[in-house]
Amino acid sequence: MSVTQFKPDDSYRDSIATVDAEGRRVWLYPKQPIGRLYDLRKWLSYGLLALLFAGPWLRINGLPVLMLNLPARRFIIFGQIFWPQDFFILLLVSLTFLVFIILFTVVYGRAFCGWVCPQTIFLEMVFRRIEYWLEGDAPQQKALDRAAWTWNKIWRKTTKHALFLVISFLIANTFLAYIIGTEELISIITDSPTEHLGGLSSMVLFTGVFYAVFARFREQVCTIACPYGRLQGVLLDKDSLVVAYDYRRGERREKLRKNQVRTAGDCIDCHQCVQVCPTGIDIRNGATQLECVNCTACIDACNRMMDLAGLPQGLIRHASVNNIAEGTRFRLTGRVKAYSGVLVVLLAVLTGLLATRSNVQATVLRTPGQLFQKTGHGTITNLYNISVINKTNAPYPLTLRVLEPAQGRISLVGGQGLKLPAQGIVEGVFFAELPRTALRRTNQPLRIGLYSGNQLIAETSTKFLGPVQ
Repeated sequence: MSVTQFKPDDSYRDSIATVDAEGRRVWLYPKQPIGRLYDLRKWLSYGLLALLFAGPWLRINGLPVLMLNLPARRFIIFGQIFWPQDFFILLLVSLTFLVFIILFTVVYGRAFCGWVCPQTIFLEMVFRRIEYWLEGDAPQQKALDRAAWTWNKIWRKTTKHALFLVISFLIANTFLAYIIGTEELISIITDSPTEHLGGLSSMVLFTGVFYAVFARFREQVCTIACPYGRLQGVLLDKDSLVVAYDYRRGERREKLRKNQVRTAGDCIDCHQCVQVCPTGIDIRNGATQLECVNCTACIDACNRMMDLAGLPQGLIRHASVNNIAEGTRFRLTGRVKAYSGVLVVLLAVLTGLLATRSNVQATVLRTPGQLFQKTGHGTITNLYNISVINKTNAPYPLTLRVLEPAQGRISLVGGQGLKLPAQGIVEGVFFAELPRTALRRTNQPLRIGLYSGNQLIAETSTKFLGPVQ
């Protein structure tokens, strides 16, 4: 059939499959997928789930692999501590990640949603598999929901929701560990509840949210709440890889009949692709549907039916709109190459910043309201406040020295050296003293070195005020 002969009904774009004409929720009962791609998704999901739950407990140089402590404004990524002073690096990381998401979506469509997204993995590979185990496949689930409340229904529903709550509690604890760390999480669990009311409240809140999402809200997250799902309409073009139905080969649809010469297209109108869809769409309506998360369940279902019908696989497959319309193969476009170039530049800049990033960072400011002082032996002093941040898991004893001008010296108020704790901050007050002859201007640049023993570990600069020459 030619392209011009296929004119799909676009009315499906006027509404979503999970809401009826009166605006009521339509509960979906997707059949359990079976096939090669589903098996690949299962093993990938199990690996990602193991990594997710183990992540807070993994350590690099004694630090978590990932911790995003928003209340303390401290972020640990791959064992490296980032403070608010590293905001520009975190901003560049976010920008690089955003460009990567754009590039990935432009090329591969919504593959992230169907294969890697935690929402999809938990829903399809954990919660729905529990339903298949306790309540059976889609027809059995429908029958159970419509049945009267007998003991069989009560124990199955109670067990299911009890397991949902337990898993939601584990997920909540895991995500909380990524925010506050495993040590604080253990304290919340083992200490008296009155000592951690805020942490316990967060745990209960997270548990309730995850239970509501996976027990009730489900695919609505992907079609209504997720901003990435909305963004795909802007990012995708006709050359992006999506899960697509080959209408050139499939149309005209017709049921398969024995002992009859087939003159229609290869689509046997079995509706298996619709019955396995976790968001309730008909992939045959057209590519780039808002609800499609590229989970490939429809590909497995269609391939299985093609095998039974003695027809070639691939009626539904990964392809772009142009690939289907023109019968061509996937190719890299100028848009993809441009995004790739920007991503390479951002990665190069980010790598340079991370390579030159100091593990110890100091900020020196002149004490407000204090003028310079003249001493009896011909020198000028200025009073400063210093704040030092340790981005490592090792403590440092610190001494301060003037690097430039070379004649200067530093005296800490109190006479004690600074002790910089691991992952911590130390503050102090000191006098910087320069001979009158070292001053070349009223705002003399002053470079200060921070030493641990005889090792220079950081430098900082400030201004030294002196009398007019």
